[in-house]
Amino acid sequence: MGFAAKLVAWQRRHGRHGLPWQGTRDPYRIWLSEVMLQQTQVASVVPYYERFVARFPGIASLAAASQEQVLGLWSGLGYYARARNLHAAARKVAFDLKGRFPDTAEGIRALPGVGRSTAAAIAAFAYGERAAILDGNVRRVLARCFGREDEREQWTLAHRLLPRRSVATYTQALMDLGATVCTRAKPACGRCPVATQCVARRERRIDELPAARRRAAKPTRRIEWLVLQRRGEVLLERRPGAGIWGGLWSLPELGRGGAPAYCRERLGCEIGALERLPAFEHGFTHFRLKVQPLRCEVRSLLPRAHSPGYAWLALADAVRAAVPAPVRKLLSELS
Repeated sequence: MGFAAKLVAWQRRHGRHGLPWQGTRDPYRIWLSEVMLQQTQVASVVPYYERFVARFPGIASLAAASQEQVLGLWSGLGYYARARNLHAAARKVAFDLKGRFPDTAEGIRALPGVGRSTAAAIAAFAYGERAAILDGNVRRVLARCFGREDEREQWTLAHRLLPRRSVATYTQALMDLGATVCTRAKPACGRCPVATQCVARRERRIDELPAARRRAAKPTRRIEWLVLQRRGEVLLERRPGAGIWGGLWSLPELGRGGAPAYCRERLGCEIGALERLPAFEHGFTHFRLKVQPLRCEVRSLLPRAHSPGYAWLALADAVRAAVPAPVRKLLSELS
């Protein structure tokens, strides 16, 4: 029995079943799940996926929503560019493609935010297309089983290994094997269906393959957040569309000068008492953010306090708004 046949047989008996996006050929739901699963574990995705399809059951409803509504529902899942691209792609399908989701990996790859491997997975699950995937888990499986680490060679291998039939089951098997058996640390080789042909196991190189990438130390960025409160409301600021938390509402960052002068000149607020709340850190892919929140009592507002890009919201409403996870956590603690 060959590599693909062993994986297909294993997946049917031991793979993951019953996930909310499985058992469907609906390209919209498959696409949504694949985007959410990028760099995010299954357990974290499930509740977001279920809320998302309840609110936006199809392409048309997602395309008709505002970006703020989409970001609000996505808030806490991280990597917000995925949500912005998802919304842009839904509008492209709804308006440019007349509601018809692309039915080939090549067509799917033309959608915003969809890469080569993700497009192949969607095409395999929705249409049964013989398209090869190569995400992080699959790279690890191929590196260990075949001793191949070069990405170009892995793509060639991934195409060559594709079965003629049961492509969707095989694709799911590769994902499941990498996520649950051939894990980065302490792989369960005793449960692996292809252990007998594994180069890493035979040569005792499991810990060496794939070779660990050198990771530079993450720099730390320090900021101060202004938690401006007045009559049960808090001031939020819309972040620019690009960059971290693009398009979300957040707490204003203290710029140059002291808090009283900055609040008066930039935010149109005269503040009184100021309290330093406990500082905390939040990790991103390439840096760490160290946040010092400053809670400020607002005594009065100047006319420019109501300028575009800012909003005063009741604390409970701010917690439910499209805000980043650390902002929501901080505001929840204050409420």
